[in-house]
Amino acid sequence: MSVERLTSAQNPRIKELILLGSKARERRAAGLFVAEGVRECVRAIEAGIRVRTLFCCPEYLKDPSAEAVINGCGARRYDLSPALYDHVAYRGGVEGVIAIMHDPLRSLDSLTTGDNPLILVVEGIEKPGNVGAMLRTADAAGVDALLVCDPLCDLYNPNLIRASLGAVFTVPVVTCSSQEAADWLRAGGIRILTAQLQDSLPYYDTDMRCGTALVMGTEDRGLTDFWRKRADAHIRIPMAGVMDSLNVSVSAAILCFEAVRQRRG
Repeated sequence: MSVERLTSAQNPRIKELILLGSKARERRAAGLFVAEGVRECVRAIEAGIRVRTLFCCPEYLKDPSAEAVINGCGARRYDLSPALYDHVAYRGGVEGVIAIMHDPLRSLDSLTTGDNPLILVVEGIEKPGNVGAMLRTADAAGVDALLVCDPLCDLYNPNLIRASLGAVFTVPVVTCSSQEAADWLRAGGIRILTAQLQDSLPYYDTDMRCGTALVMGTEDRGLTDFWRKRADAHIRIPMAGVMDSLNVSVSAAILCFEAVRQRRG
């Protein structure tokens, strides 16, 4: 493949890369996002995400097998000097690859689930790191899909991609409204369990072996009445200390792996 070497931060391609990496509005308008790091880029490519442009630093990119995957994606590659790569890289480290990728634009209608699916639903989550951590849990627990309802953060925020370790590409994830999510779950016969303190039973006393959606809200406000009123059951994680809640990503992990335990048992 032909490779052009870039050395100036004033190059239009470099300016576009920085803009897409820093501005959610620009990502949405262009239908593009930026992925950084060998692990993240390889997982995206292997998941079928289309790559538009690659920016590599040969002095940093030392993994031959990863480079073969990256070069085989068919995208135009530009090589950067170490100084220029360090300038445009969002995070520290010397992994040596950044990619501009096309947003896969998944919809609820595009999701395919097997019998008795396990769906994780999050409402109004603001912190990208929490969504990223929940994606890692969803990948580890074999969750069929993550529905991000009424999001307050960008799904392709660089911090979210980093926190997910690339799981944002391995887990089917859709952004939608709460109403759209609820309608889709009902149409699929999927039982809705809402995590809340009020009027709830311990999570381990609730059957999760059937098609189940675990619905999580924010740590400060919890779930809205929209989901509380549509729940088939309310569940809680008993707290033995003075705190009344856990980090939302930790709570999601506990509930997802309880579903795994029940289904394997």
